[in-house]
Amino acid sequence: MAERQEVSSSEGTPASDAYPRKILEYMEGFLISKTVFSSCELGVFDVLLAAERPLSAEEISQEIGASLDGTQRLLAACTGLQLLNTHQDNGQVLYSNTEQASVYLTRSSPVSLYQSIQYSSRTIYLCWHYLTDAVREGRNQYEKAFGVSSNDLFQALYRSDEEMVKFMQLMNSIWNICGKDVVTAFDLLPFNIICDLGGCSGALAKQCTSAYPECTVTIFDLPKVVYTSREHFVTEANQRISFHEGDFFKDPLPDADLYILARILHDWTDERCIELLSKVYKVCKPGGAVLLVEALLHEDGSGPVTVQLYSLNMLVQTEGRERTAAQYASLLAAAGFTGIQHRLTGKIYDAVLGHKET
Repeated sequence: MAERQEVSSSEGTPASDAYPRKILEYMEGFLISKTVFSSCELGVFDVLLAAERPLSAEEISQEIGASLDGTQRLLAACTGLQLLNTHQDNGQVLYSNTEQASVYLTRSSPVSLYQSIQYSSRTIYLCWHYLTDAVREGRNQYEKAFGVSSNDLFQALYRSDEEMVKFMQLMNSIWNICGKDVVTAFDLLPFNIICDLGGCSGALAKQCTSAYPECTVTIFDLPKVVYTSREHFVTEANQRISFHEGDFFKDPLPDADLYILARILHDWTDERCIELLSKVYKVCKPGGAVLLVEALLHEDGSGPVTVQLYSLNMLVQTEGRERTAAQYASLLAAAGFTGIQHRLTGKIYDAVLGHKET
């Protein structure tokens, strides 16, 4: 007689699966995000870093200008999320940052994610309120989220000077963490003259000049982005970085040995990608190359889940999508590039390199 399978009160459901733990975690995932967002916005981690000693909930609440009850609950949640440590002192609970919180969640850290968190909280989170509409309609949701037309993607993204600076700070924090890995995924030493199309804050350009001391990098971006980058991000000390103003779809591109398109193609449809890559191919020197930096999906589309979620974000925010290495290779080949390879970095962003034959 076959062994009897234990079944829960729900017909046909194994007892071990009766509690939907994973689904409940997914349902409440936004609670974690908002706890991190609010803790950063209130300056909890900054206050603890500056104090240089563990603080009580009362001391923290006074410093951040918040209620004691609310602060206690927020600190308890951050402790549960392993962002804060607790210490006992004569029956009083004191709090301090974990190492990761000090490194990534404080504003003053050189690899801080604070600005990324602010952008996620104030822009991406609001767009995702309309995810259902984005799926139904197959287009981004800037008009519903912010009341601005999405006909011109970057007019929507840069709908105010404040929003543009926030986006540039987001890019800065991403490349401070991931930039070195993507610019060293391939040996780019043969390419002395580099053009970073849509180079934004210049963080990736700085990674290039650090990794390859002989190279120079031209950041090509919209005039107002160039102005802001010069004002806030790239100083005169970065002597091997220069700027070229323009719209890469409409204006001539500078000469270069290597063109970098980092987090650019995922904003656009296949047709617009081929249009831009064909333009790059025409101006690229023989023997030159193009480096794509993107989050790559597995070839069967089965993951990584982070990139699958990013692709949904592209639906909500842009005209594009995340792609596999083979799909990017196809776009590059359609524009004329050959010898296409890709390298995984083990982090969020990967690299795809295509060559122009000599």
